Amino acid sequence: MVALSPNPYEEKTIAIARQLLSATRENRSFFAQIRDQMRWDDRLLGWAMSNPGLRVQLFRLIDCLPSLQSKAEIARHLQEYLGDKTVELPAALKGMLNFANPDSIPGQIAATTLSTAVETLAHKYIAGETIQQVIKTIERLRKERMAFTVDLLGEAVITEAEAQSYLERYLELMEQLTEAANRWSTVEQIDLADGELLPKVQVSVKLTAFYSQFDPLDEKGSQEKVSDRIRRLLRRAKELGAAVHFDMEQYQYKEMTLTILKQLLMEEEFRTRSDIGVTLQAYLHDSHHDLKDLIAWAKERGTPVTVRLVKGAYWDQETIKAVQKNWKQPVFNDKESTDANFEAMTRLLLENHEYLYAAIGSHNVRSQAQAMAIAQSLNIPRRRFELQVLYGMADKLAKAMVDQGYRVRVYCPYGELIPGMSYLIRRLLENTANSSFLRQNLEERPVEELLAPPVMAPQEPGVEGGRSDGVIEWKSNGKDYHPITPSPHYSITSPLPFQNSPDTDYAGVAQRKQIGYALQLVRQELGKTYLPLINGEFVQTETCVDSLNPSNFQEKVGQIGLISVDQAEQAIAAARAAFPAWKRTPVKERAAVLRRAADLMEERRQELIAWMVLETGKVVKEADPEVSEAIDFCRYYANEMERLENGIAYDYPGETNRYRYQPRGVSLVISPWNFPLAIPTGMTVASLVAGNCTLLKPAEVSSVVAAKLTEILVEAGIPKGVFQYVPAKGSTVGAHMVKHPDVHMITFTGSQEVGCRIYADAAILQPGQRHLKRVVAEMGGKNAIIVDESADLDQAVQGVVQSAFGYSGQKCSACSRVIVLELIYDTFLRRLVEAARSLNIGPAEHPSTRVGPVIDASARDRIKEYIEKGRVECEVALEMPAPDGGYFIGPVIFRDVSPKAVIAQEEIFGPVLAVMRARTFDEALEIANGTRYALTGGLYSRTPSHIERAQQEFEVGNLYINRGITGAIVARQPFGGFKLSGVGSKAGGPDYLLQFLEPKVVTENVQRQGFAPIEGVD
Repeated sequence: MVALSPNPYEEKTIAIARQLLSATRENRSFFAQIRDQMRWDDRLLGWAMSNPGLRVQLFRLIDCLPSLQSKAEIARHLQEYLGDKTVELPAALKGMLNFANPDSIPGQIAATTLSTAVETLAHKYIAGETIQQVIKTIERLRKERMAFTVDLLGEAVITEAEAQSYLERYLELMEQLTEAANRWSTVEQIDLADGELLPKVQVSVKLTAFYSQFDPLDEKGSQEKVSDRIRRLLRRAKELGAAVHFDMEQYQYKEMTLTILKQLLMEEEFRTRSDIGVTLQAYLHDSHHDLKDLIAWAKERGTPVTVRLVKGAYWDQETIKAVQKNWKQPVFNDKESTDANFEAMTRLLLENHEYLYAAIGSHNVRSQAQAMAIAQSLNIPRRRFELQVLYGMADKLAKAMVDQGYRVRVYCPYGELIPGMSYLIRRLLENTANSSFLRQNLEERPVEELLAPPVMAPQEPGVEGGRSDGVIEWKSNGKDYHPITPSPHYSITSPLPFQNSPDTDYAGVAQRKQIGYALQLVRQELGKTYLPLINGEFVQTETCVDSLNPSNFQEKVGQIGLISVDQAEQAIAAARAAFPAWKRTPVKERAAVLRRAADLMEERRQELIAWMVLETGKVVKEADPEVSEAIDFCRYYANEMERLENGIAYDYPGETNRYRYQPRGVSLVISPWNFPLAIPTGMTVASLVAGNCTLLKPAEVSSVVAAKLTEILVEAGIPKGVFQYVPAKGSTVGAHMVKHPDVHMITFTGSQEVGCRIYADAAILQPGQRHLKRVVAEMGGKNAIIVDESADLDQAVQGVVQSAFGYSGQKCSACSRVIVLELIYDTFLRRLVEAARSLNIGPAEHPSTRVGPVIDASARDRIKEYIEKGRVECEVALEMPAPDGGYFIGPVIFRDVSPKAVIAQEEIFGPVLAVMRARTFDEALEIANGTRYALTGGLYSRTPSHIERAQQEFEVGNLYINRGITGAIVARQPFGGFKLSGVGSKAGGPDYLLQFLEPKVVTENVQRQGFAPIEGVD
């Protein structure tokens, strides 16, 4: 609930805000006089603010600019981005783009102008590219009586070498800053408070940068790794007399960041340190709750730490991720709600100043004025309160606050232009957003409008309407989020017609506990026997096989009963007998079975994950989306069959024409082990909802998971004989079922060799067979990712590593070739190797594991044979050692691989990656298309023409641009390939069910003695 009370600080807040606002608007008439002579950086911002299309393209251009190696490349990208049809250009810039050749003098001038403008922009927001430059910036700030904190910009930490380098660079930074600080005279306003000397040096660090595999699911392992490096940093900071502040990052890391810091700072060594700080982001729904927790913790700790209160820098990212994941949104929809929460948190923080020191970070005059009003009203000691701004933003506001005697600290990022580009883009987005106070002030909005108390939107969770001018008590515990709705800042232009099942968000403690508990429960169920289901009964078999845990082949997951040829005959006969009734069953009832199955899967999600982890060696984060996919298949195909139920009507005067669908008959599904739940579910329920009686023959090594699917379908109400679970030897009984004359359709996912054999066998008309069999086959790929010179290498390296080594490279969509343009080849390869080297290899159930086992001994031995072939043809860039006790193979990377090499042409189905060099983008496309397969492919590029060409020329069924190439989502990315990757429509797409149906047209003459009962006909 929200308890509103009069705000005792409001009058003083407005008075102070008016003073600050007046100071920020001084000399505005002077700026108006020179507005037409603005520098290029100001023009860029001005144009961006007035043209949304330009804003998007301009920021995309700025984003890729540092990776471009020549003026010709810059000129070409300038033309491609700003020549986009969505951009309306001012005449001056439009004229600059009229050059035919990027190497021409006009092209060179355009490139130079743009580079200079962006460099100027960067220097406005980045305090320096070297420590020496930063020290000069800091010394200038100190002359203006401003304190500082320095943040080291850098590449994303995706390797352990980079994590260690991050720590070492901060140690060096603190040492050099301290050495410089020894020369600085004391500035009483910022260096002294309440008789206490404050640290002159402060640095700001990011927790995730201390460990490349930082992951909430691996809470214990991540905490150990990060804490060791933090301890070293804090010890050295104490020796140097420097302060350390911990920044807050994306929401998924928030809970774990606070947990780690709270535990670490309660250790005896650090418990009395007051020169440490942590950040809270007011745009998060649960930030007010987090602040209350911190206050309670600080009371117990006994020594204050500083809380830097900010509004948050990842709003778009958090919002988009919530939409994509179908998760409840962690951030406020409305900017004004964030401002209201910020004011409420400011008041709570300052009213508890004896427990937590406050650092109020904002460029909003009202936000800072309210903090100043509270500090004055409560007579808060100077040590316990300061104000903060970002370097290059709100300079006049900072000066005005300094002039009023406050300690103002400037957040100073430093580093090279390329690593700092993401930071620059965030600053530009903030400056040009409609909701930005800086922009609104620049537009000279009325003072009353700018300084009005922010209103908390009534639809925001945990809040019951109202303003922030009272004491806000939250009715939720901070976890009561709500789905995203359109807001002034972000809108979904084409809402998805199908709502996907959300994956588990393991950032929450409760979710992590659930999967741990599920693994314990499932382990107690290991070793049981699973029998075939024939005609509604579980039947005994003469032959059984053991399903082993590939992480520990001494552990039996279950025993599987394999059917004989006679039992296969019984199953097919039962399916044939059940078909007439199932065919006549209304679509609504068939769809209802699928929806009940989906609900049961959702209820049993963690259990199903645990079975996949133990039987097929999938890590939790790979298995969880598979449950979501299986659920989506059930619901999506239920919806689709209802859409197709009535067919299409083509009525003409005197006759009716009905285009309808009917089921084919008996359907055989042969599923693989690498997606032991999702693929058999998708193929099976598609067949069932279409009205076919269906036999599921799973891969032997994943038959326990298929047995769990069987349990779910039976519980969901599938009739006897309509669905049958028939594990069997593929080479004998499986082949017999494929050739059986009463089988109408085979749906297969697996190897090319087996798929082609099925295709050939199914084409042979058997004695007594009165139909031609339909075959749908997905047969793998030799998938490539192209990385060009304009790619974001942080993004590309992470995407390739995940695509190549996720589930040990055993996905049909996995990346097995990466084709890199020559200009960036060595840099990319170096980071790729180190990123792969940083992956943890081990049992799939361990939360720290990134690369688990391969499926069995046969797969392990086959992959090793390919590795030996690779040694003969290519140079090994990385070969990771693998643990014993399971079917483990560490990631292997070969460099400078010939396009014709065996490992570049044949599907390996393991963690083996071929890195290939291309001189041009044309050559890269030629190499990518130079195999028999056409399943998935990827491109990392920020060059519009390359993206367009890949869309047209890259021969793949699923092309992924600037993201990993695995993890297709039902209804969003229907999945399937062509060439020798398969035949048939894409799974999870709008035409997939048509393969399980026969179309039928019924035409009726409705005339009777010349009378046609059709409306509208005379």
